[in-house]
Parts: sequence; structure tokens; C-alpha cells
Amino acid sequence: MNSIDIVKGSGVPVRGNDIDTDRIIPARFLKCVTFEGLGANAFADDIAGLEAQGKIHPFRDPAYKNGTILVSNQNFGCGSSREHAPQALKRWGIKAIIAESYSEIFFGNCVALGVPCFKVDHATADKILAWIEANPSKELETSTDARTLKLGDETIALTLADGPRGQFLDGSWNARSALQANADKVQELAAKLPYMNFLK
Repeated sequence: MNSIDIVKGSGVPVRGNDIDTDRIIPARFLKCVTFEGLGANAFADDIAGLEAQGKIHPFRDPAYKNGTILVSNQNFGCGSSREHAPQALKRWGIKAIIAESYSEIFFGNCVALGVPCFKVDHATADKILAWIEANPSKELETSTDARTLKLGDETIALTLADGPRGQFLDGSWNARSALQANADKVQELAAKLPYMNFLK
């Protein structure tokens, strides 16, 4: 099973509180049969709204186009429980998120997709956001094991509960992989269940 510890890459600063799942991926893009292509539409309405004001969203800004670590503020991923939101971020290229807090369902969906969501306090989030804005091409590095962020010459403590941290490190975040690794046991158990006889 795949463990997830070190994530390296440049950052993407998405400032603001209560950035909900409809902003991350607007509802009109949820008609897809698969999640392929969602990344291209991440933050589509926010991008259009800022462009109308002559501004540019970080997800459209060339300075952040290779970013892998998204940083934001409070209650990131609130709103509906759609899995499409973390799917869109992951398919855009995001591999880890740092924010002050998250919606519980969004956080759980990210764990299931292998995207660690670390927490920091407000002052630390602002510090990281300002650093990324001043150094858009420079690399950051998160460690799930150490629960740290390397930011330039500084190492910053991150918060990640023991449960999801353990899932990322032992690979159990990937339920399909766990089932495949134990396929023999699954088939053995299924054979004992009367309602599974329709398979015979």
C-alpha cells in the first residue's frame, strides 16, 4: 500500500475564510461520469469573477501553475459534501493542503484521496501565505511523519491528528488498495455470506 509522507513543491496561496466546495468546483461541473477534467474547472467562478475585475486568481496565475501545496485560512472546504471538490484540487495538481481549519467531510474526502490536510493557527497561515506570495517558485516541503513544513530555512510545526497521520503513513488511506491486498480474505468471507450466493 502507498504511504504518503513527504510532499515537495511550490505553494498556491488561496486567501480567505469559508471557501466552500461550490467555489472550489461549481455545481454545473458535477454532471461528469468520471472525475477526469475536473482540475481544469477548479475555482472556475472565482477565476471569472476576478478576471471581470481585472484581477487574477492563484489557480489561473502563471506564477503558481506548478504549485502542489495549497494554503488557505479558516473552514476550507465547507458547504456540500461533494467529493468533486478535493478531486478537482488533486487533479489540478494539489498534493497537500495547509489551512487554519476544514469542513469535516472535506477533510475526510481528502484523506480518502491521499491528500494530507494540515492545520496551523491564523498567524502561521498568514506567514506562509505571505512567504509563498513573495516566493512563488520556491519549494516547500511537508512531512506527514514529522508533522512539519520546511519554509525556506525555517521548520514550522503542523497539526495533523494521529488517526489520519497513521493512515497516510501505513497506506490504509487507500481503501481500494487495502481490499486488493486482502483479496483472498475478502473472497473467503464473501463465500460464507448467504446473500452473496447470487454470484455463483
